[in-house]
Amino acid sequence: MQIDYSIFPPLDASLNGTTAILLLIGHRFIKHGAVARHRATMIAAFTTSSIFLACYLYYHFHVGSVHFRGAGWVRPLYFSILISHTVLAAVVVPMILTTLTLALTDKFDRHRRLARWTYPIWMYVSVTGVIVYLMLYKLFI
Repeated sequence: MQIDYSIFPPLDASLNGTTAILLLIGHRFIKHGAVARHRATMIAAFTTSSIFLACYLYYHFHVGSVHFRGAGWVRPLYFSILISHTVLAAVVVPMILTTLTLALTDKFDRHRRLARWTYPIWMYVSVTGVIVYLMLYKLFI
């Protein structure tokens, strides 16, 4: 059976976009004191991020790297976004795991302190993941 790998980039972008929306909703829930809803939403965000990572690694293991085709002023913009996205994606994974573990083990003071850093980085990585997809697969093909 031949696998159509072209489904993976839009799937990955959808998972990143879904994660960003879930993060936003989860953040609103905790700001309004809806702890149970916050917890469920953040676990859902973790799940969509985990599925994204598995799909991303699977796709790039089989397809390799995809080269950016844009030219001119957009090229350095793309690589600036890509580099910041990639570096922060590597940094945020252990932060997410630690933040989630602290919450699940009822260490809420430490959870809150770390979540103040984890949330904006995770949000940035999720949103820029969608931007990278659009620039790589939709805008400059």
